[in-house]
This record gives sequence, C-alpha cells and structure tokens, in this order.
Amino acid sequence: MSTSRRLFLQSTAVAGSALAATSAFTADDAAGAAGKKLRLAAIGVGGSRGRYSRGGNIARSAAKFANMIAVCDVDDRHTQEFNEDFGGKLNMYRDYREMLEKEQPDVVTIGTPDHWHVAIAIAALRSGADVYCEKPLTLTIDEGKQIRKVVEETGRVFQVGTQQRSSKDLFLTAIAMVRSGRLGKNVNAYVAISGSPTGGPFENTTAPDDLDWDMWVGPAPQAQYSEERRKFFRWYFHYSGGKMTDWGAHHIDIAQWALAPGEDGPVTIKGKGEFTDVVPSDFNWKKFLDGDASLPNAYHTATKFDIELAYANGARLSVHDHYTREGDNVDFENGILFEGDQGRIFVNRGKLEGRPMNDLTDDDKRELDELIVELCNGKQPGNHMKNFFDCIEDRGKPISDVWSHHRTMTTCHLCNISLMLGRELKWNPKAEEFVGDEQANALLSRKSREIPVAQPAPVG
Repeated sequence: MSTSRRLFLQSTAVAGSALAATSAFTADDAAGAAGKKLRLAAIGVGGSRGRYSRGGNIARSAAKFANMIAVCDVDDRHTQEFNEDFGGKLNMYRDYREMLEKEQPDVVTIGTPDHWHVAIAIAALRSGADVYCEKPLTLTIDEGKQIRKVVEETGRVFQVGTQQRSSKDLFLTAIAMVRSGRLGKNVNAYVAISGSPTGGPFENTTAPDDLDWDMWVGPAPQAQYSEERRKFFRWYFHYSGGKMTDWGAHHIDIAQWALAPGEDGPVTIKGKGEFTDVVPSDFNWKKFLDGDASLPNAYHTATKFDIELAYANGARLSVHDHYTREGDNVDFENGILFEGDQGRIFVNRGKLEGRPMNDLTDDDKRELDELIVELCNGKQPGNHMKNFFDCIEDRGKPISDVWSHHRTMTTCHLCNISLMLGRELKWNPKAEEFVGDEQANALLSRKSREIPVAQPAPVG
C-alpha cells in the first residue's frame, strides 16, 4: 500500500473531534426520562471553571435512559450549573458517600478527575448501583485488581467510557480487518498519542470559597491549590498518567484488542522517553508517588517516548508520542497503524483507510459486520451509553467491561513504569507482577491518603 505524509499526518485536536461530540440534552429528554424506573445520579460533572466536562456530558447522555435524581461535585458552581439543565429539581451534594446513602440510586455516572475513579466506583458498586465510569479507570495496576474484584463480588454492570469501542465504521472495522486475516499474518501495530505538554512551575493560590479543594485532592497527597493543578491534572502523576493513560487508554486498547485477543498482556516492555525539566535524573518515583517526596508545581508526565511491547503470541505493539518511519512516508501523531505481511491500514477518529479497505467486496463487508457484532457480545454497535443500559436490562456484558479495561490500563501503566525506571522490564501477565524485579513491583501500588469528609457548602 502506498501512503503519503499527507495521508497519515493528523493533529490530536482534529482526531479527537469525531467522538468527543455529545448530543445536547433537552427539556424533552428530561421529561421522557423522568417516567423511567431507573434512578440515576451523577458524580463529578465539570463546568465553567474546569477544563474537562466529560462528566457532565456522560451524565446528560445517561439521563436520556433514566430519571436523574441527584448530582454530586466538589465545586458548588458546577453542581448548580448541571442542576439548571434539570429545572433545578435535583438534590445536590458535595460528598458522594452521603449521596449514595441518602439517594440509593440504581445507576451512577462518574466523571471526576482520574485519581478519584476507583474509590468512588467501589462505593457505588457496593451501594448496589450499576456504574458508568469515564476512562482512565485506574492510577495503578493494583487499583485495577481491586475494582475488578468488586465488580465480580457485586455482580453489577460496569461500563468504562472508552467510546472508541462502539465506533463501528472506524475502530471496530479496523479490529475486524485484523482479526479476519485481511492484513495477512504477523500483524503488528504502531500507536501514536502525542506527548504531554510542558509547563510551570506555577504559582499556588487560594481556592474559591465554593470549591472544596481538600475533597478534590481526596486520596492523593496533600497539595496547595493552583488553577493549573486543577484544570490540567492529567499532566500530574498524582492524579493521572499523562498521555499514556489519556489517549493511550483509547488507542492502546484498540490495538491490543486487535492483536492479542487471547493474551492477558505483554511479556516484555522496553523503550526510552523524556520527562520535563523539573524531574531530576535518577528520581525516586516510588517515594514521590507515595507522597514522601515532592516536585515543583509543574507538569511532569512524559513528553516524548518510544516503547515496544512484545506479546507471548509473537505480536508487537509500539507506542510513541509521534511515529515516523524514514524512507516509508509514514508520519503521524495520533492514530494506529496496523501492518501485516499482506497490507496495512491506518485508523484514528477522523478516518480508516488503506488499500485493504478499498479492496473489500460486498461479501467481505457482510462478513466484517457479523464479526463486529461478535466483538460487541451480540449487540449492535454505535451508541456506547445505550450499550450500557441495554446490559443493565439484560445483565449482559458491556462492550467496555472492567476486565478488558483493566487489561488495557495495565499496559498503559507498564509503559509509564518502564519510562520511570528507564530499562527493559519482564512482565508475567498471569501473575500480574514483574519477573524478579522488586523495584518495578513496588510501583504496582502507592499509598493513598485517608479520604476526607466534604466540608459544608458556604451559605449565601
């Protein structure tokens, strides 16, 4: 297949636009959902003072299938803004534990910053709710084990917001192309997710009176408030994992699903990368992640990286901030290139293309459609939230369940650990531990601060 620089070059902003859009929530939607039996509550909704509003978007999407009864956010302004969409009729909370106890919702959406996902999800599951949680689900590999165990114990339906898994014409078709052998044998994948930005040190300031900053920090180490820390938390390891767990949670997920469906994860991880200037060489990441060492208030997740993952079945997956291949006219910063001995295809949120796509017959397309339904556990693809509520109704397995997402997040965390330690790692995916590597195994978990009690909202 002949590919040009123009064919592959995509900016992250453009690539993200196709699946980032969420249909508007209207008064008619609220009226229609109000008659439904399922009682829905939203935890973490975002708003005018934040950076990310996925929490509010997924909650409004869920409200088309259930009756929204309550909203919880540590920012009172965001809680009120969200409540306005529902005529001001929702009960409002700062502490999710109080909300779960008083409201007893049937369904909960979680759209908080990443470091809160597992603690809140476990509480919601144990309260008896089915849960839709935004990605990335975990901060550590051990957190994935915890949430997986609770889902198994409670038997609740749990869907992760990796909506690329519901994209029939793009990502599901790409997976079906690989799985059906249309790229031949020995298929490998090359993923680019761009690198984290640089920035800081930033000035610490005073949090707004109607924001409970201590509750926002929650299980992470104590930290002073700054707008950058709050709005751009994804570039701080205490709250997220940089681009590796942001876009990696999407693209690594799709690539791994296509290449190694029977595998539990890679067996070796090796590569190189760079962090921002605030991170000294030979930095003790374990002490830092446990809250026993500090860095200046600045972005510090990986800005550049080239990592190769090898699987027991022989497949290879490489992860880059920007992928180029000199002499072969391959150059892109967001997407997945699948390449086998009979052809290659490229997919991101803007397109799926390559000569094998052009050669498909009508019979080929029907066969791919049948395989896609199998990938979706027998359900029709297309609407990620509807898939969740369909599974609530029939107690089926959602398209982005906790088991597959824990597997994806494990790979993302393995990549970050390899960058922190700067050397090749051997991983046992069955035992979920590094082979003979005490230093690496120490990074499977981290200390968590005792979760505070939310402060009462100011009066007036």
